[in-house]
Amino acid sequence: MKRSILLVAVILWALCLQQASAKTLEDVLKEKGVITEEDYKEITKVKPFDYKLGKGFTFTTPDEKFQLTLGGRMQFRYTFTDFEVNSATKSDTSQWDAKRIRLIAQGYAYTKDLTYTLEFDPRAYASSTSKGLINAWMNYKLISEAQLMVGQFKTPFSRQELISDGSLQFVDRSIAVEAFKNSYDIGAMLNGKIANGLAYYYAGVFNGAGQTSTRSTNDNLFVARAVVNPFGDFSNSEADLETTPKPLLSIGANYFRNTVNKTGAALDITNPSYAAAASASTPGSGGWLGRSFNKAGFAAANDKLDVDSYGADLAFKWMGLSLQGEYLLAQAEAQSNGHLLRAQGFYTQAGYTVIPKKLEVAFRYSYLDPDRDKTNDLVTETTGAVSYYFSKHNLKLQGDVSNIHDQNTFKDDMQYRVQAQIIF
Repeated sequence: MKRSILLVAVILWALCLQQASAKTLEDVLKEKGVITEEDYKEITKVKPFDYKLGKGFTFTTPDEKFQLTLGGRMQFRYTFTDFEVNSATKSDTSQWDAKRIRLIAQGYAYTKDLTYTLEFDPRAYASSTSKGLINAWMNYKLISEAQLMVGQFKTPFSRQELISDGSLQFVDRSIAVEAFKNSYDIGAMLNGKIANGLAYYYAGVFNGAGQTSTRSTNDNLFVARAVVNPFGDFSNSEADLETTPKPLLSIGANYFRNTVNKTGAALDITNPSYAAAASASTPGSGGWLGRSFNKAGFAAANDKLDVDSYGADLAFKWMGLSLQGEYLLAQAEAQSNGHLLRAQGFYTQAGYTVIPKKLEVAFRYSYLDPDRDKTNDLVTETTGAVSYYFSKHNLKLQGDVSNIHDQNTFKDDMQYRVQAQIIF
């Protein structure tokens, strides 16, 4: 009993100490008499209307119970794909694209602990109505260590997928992540930030049917992720644009399980992980399962497939240097006969700001094996990139060149991309 009382006392003392030490600059100036009480109230008063670069226009009610920020992001891309051998089904392409056009509304309601985000992509909606709604969620923070998020958002799997596409140091993500990621889904997730960012955790249950999709079965997607940052909180951006003065390390691990229905020669699900095989114009894209689930003897026409996916990742930053890598592993088991499809992939990348906060060079190698029991089906991607940051990620110009090797055809195709981004 005495030990319990002592433990509670220690915890309360630590919380009080943390609150006492969390003083702002305004608090310190007021205590030292540099500013008056009236000055303090004026400085700390929330403005009814404000603008912050990269976040948007913010509206706040006088009682500070409601806040709305309106912003957006646009990416314009040019891609030239040079195939080693052209044919009737595969020829060089030259393509301009408004890759991502995002309109974002976010803020809090009733209390600052109840936050929300609504994100819409009109360009994606024009091509597929189910893809227009990106994020639509609300999150309630009981305490930093215990928060509940509900709605549509990215399932917590893969470090690179969870980093915003606006904060990448390459034009886009690696072929390994594109093949294994689960991406957006509808569900609920418990999450928390521990010890001011030394650790994070996420555990959720989702439909498992993909973006803006529900399903007519009682199957669900279960996913969990844990992250440890032993030297302090780690920014959710690939490049080290802050020129971090001390070394920072982040280590993560994640897992998800889902059940997929196989209806004839197709999968009745839209998750990126289960997408169809790559088209002739985009070598290396497409989900891992969609490449192999129809192979002879694997599963019956109307079978169910139990999918388990695992991943481990690491990231490091220091003085303009950034390192990052992930290993991804997955398998699908046919319920009728127990046959397995196994896949794996990884990427490793490094970047350095040769002109601090402005000019960065980066290199990445990515590997995808969509069927570990099949030979000559590997795809590798070797990419070099240059990025110029006019205003960090808010305004930047990126270019990268990739060699995409297909072991099945023994061909090396080249891909050249240039992308301009603005966040407002």
